[in-house]
Amino acid sequence: MQKGGKVLGIEGTAWNLSAAIFGEDLVSLYSSPYQPPSGGIHPREAAQHHASAMREVVSRVLTDPDEITAVAFSQGPGLGPCLRTVATAARALALALDVPLIGVNHCVAHVEIGRWATGCKDPITLYVSGANTQVLGYLNGRYRIFGETLDIGLGNGLDKFARSKDFPHPGGPKIEALARGGRYIDLPYTVKGMDLAFSGLISAAQESKADIEDVCHSLQETAFGMCVEVTERALAQAGKDEVLLVGGVAANGRLREMLKTMCKERGAELFVPERQFCGDNGAMIAYTGRIMLESGATIPVEASRANSHYRANEVDVVWRHGEVLRPAEEGPRRGAEAVVTIDDDTVMKRRVSKSYRVAALDARLIAERTRAEARLIAAARKAGVPTPILYDVTGDTIMMERVEGTILRDAPTPENLERAGVAVGRLHAAGIVHGDLTTSNMIERDGRCVLIDFGLAHSSSEIEDRGVDLHVLFQTLESTTENPDELKKAFLRGYATALPGAERIAEREEEIERRGRYL
Repeated sequence: MQKGGKVLGIEGTAWNLSAAIFGEDLVSLYSSPYQPPSGGIHPREAAQHHASAMREVVSRVLTDPDEITAVAFSQGPGLGPCLRTVATAARALALALDVPLIGVNHCVAHVEIGRWATGCKDPITLYVSGANTQVLGYLNGRYRIFGETLDIGLGNGLDKFARSKDFPHPGGPKIEALARGGRYIDLPYTVKGMDLAFSGLISAAQESKADIEDVCHSLQETAFGMCVEVTERALAQAGKDEVLLVGGVAANGRLREMLKTMCKERGAELFVPERQFCGDNGAMIAYTGRIMLESGATIPVEASRANSHYRANEVDVVWRHGEVLRPAEEGPRRGAEAVVTIDDDTVMKRRVSKSYRVAALDARLIAERTRAEARLIAAARKAGVPTPILYDVTGDTIMMERVEGTILRDAPTPENLERAGVAVGRLHAAGIVHGDLTTSNMIERDGRCVLIDFGLAHSSSEIEDRGVDLHVLFQTLESTTENPDELKKAFLRGYATALPGAERIAEREEEIERRGRYL
């Protein structure tokens, strides 16, 4: 373990080449962004920019080489040519200075510089950048991914829309400016449990014939509403009370406003770093490299290969081992979408309006989800899936049976997960996808698993949709339990007994996990 000294950090995963020195505090920071002449980022051209600008960028911060105790670099995820250029430079510098080399996960570095810059301790992090859109939280030595985009990163989606309208790169500022003068129009809103999908939204916005101000306004309101909803669901699932916003899209004022409103309503606190620490920057690599160095997390040169699909949950967060955190609250927790009133024999679920969402979108989601939930609970029960008995449906409210039992969130045992697998297998066999398969929505009663909260359910027999359903559950297990692999195996045993072809769906879930989300 090495204490003190200064660490040189180099960031260059995509468009911005940046270097910094971090000692007890930030010593120096310099960036040289790649600006494409038109269109989006071309990986090879960006890498050529990084190679040509590397000497200047490093020399601007490296005034006294003798003070450097390690060299840190962004090992991934990112654009392959850019990552390889940065890795090559970092290796050469580490060898020339005769100091250790540190490979830093780009996503984890965003979280760590955010924690340092804002003083938050144990947040749920919404990380929104060009290529990444993820909700992360720390548990048992790793940053767990509660939810993420299933297709395109939000920043890249906004840039794709901007290019179609001949806006300058990056497109976010222009969209934000135009959105201030717009009114809401309906656009696709796609939340799948804890995950998001933006492709349909971006395509619909591109094809819309409405006034450009209205399209920009609605694009922001819809995309940001999806992100805030999933962040709130992660807060409810994890029982935390801090939210950290990081990534380039964190500069957007409307996104900050929506998150602040959500946090205020939940009694949580929002933290946002200074703008220089939101987007890609060398300081986040230098700082994370420094705390990794103090924990002995260096790598030999031969293990420093760039990894364009380096997942945040693959990183052993050794610098936080042994950290004492406030335990998650036990027992009933406040949900993310509805107010639930429990009597002796009944449960009344009333969907609540979300002040962070524009009123027209909020009303649409409440009405659609209430009707769909009632219809699909009835269909699932008819197919032999244990669900609550429905008593009444009116507007935004469903009255149903109270299910006595143990919530699987509080008892995630292999036996209970195997029962859950049976219930979900029957549900999928009936052509219904739950949409929000978390252990908070499963109750063990009399040796069976009762599925509740069908608010995001929909009809589908597609392998992809079923695979996403399992992916949502498996991410929850990764994020909230100490033995996720054992629990996944138990679930799949039960699942296979109730659904012909279950193996194909399990394989699809693995494929979804491997996609890497860095597009």
